[in-house]
Amino acid sequence: MYSKNDFEPDLKEFENLLANSGAHTALGFLNRRTPHRFSGIYKFDEKILRNIMLYDSYYPAVFKGEDAPMVATYCSLVKTQQKLEIHDAPNDKRVNGKIITPVISYCGVLIKDDEGNPFGTLCHFDMKRCQERISDFSLMEEAGKLFFLNLKKDNQN
Repeated sequence: MYSKNDFEPDLKEFENLLANSGAHTALGFLNRRTPHRFSGIYKFDEKILRNIMLYDSYYPAVFKGEDAPMVATYCSLVKTQQKLEIHDAPNDKRVNGKIITPVISYCGVLIKDDEGNPFGTLCHFDMKRCQERISDFSLMEEAGKLFFLNLKKDNQN
């Protein structure tokens, strides 16, 4: 069983980067742990999925991505399932035909607000097939909580 002790050093490094170098650098740290090209933080806004921040491993200077209709995203499934991993969307029976997107490989976790309601997602994704490290779900969930606190703090300033 994967415990918090297993990812504690990575979580501490993530926290240090978030506090001292900013959210984009911390998102890049998470991205380097995955084979996916993109990592993002998204917010649920009724029928729209709003991109708050994006890290593109090919173009690290990119800080923001496009918003998308909620129904065209795997993040919409995370809203109800808490976390989701898809390695090859065209062959995944859970999503085949339900969501039309160029994303082939996806790994995401739910970010909750202070009241425990769905706020958005922290996710990795790519337009090609990728094998994800399932062990990163625990780190991603903790990182999502910290990203939310950081966003909340930034909005108060």
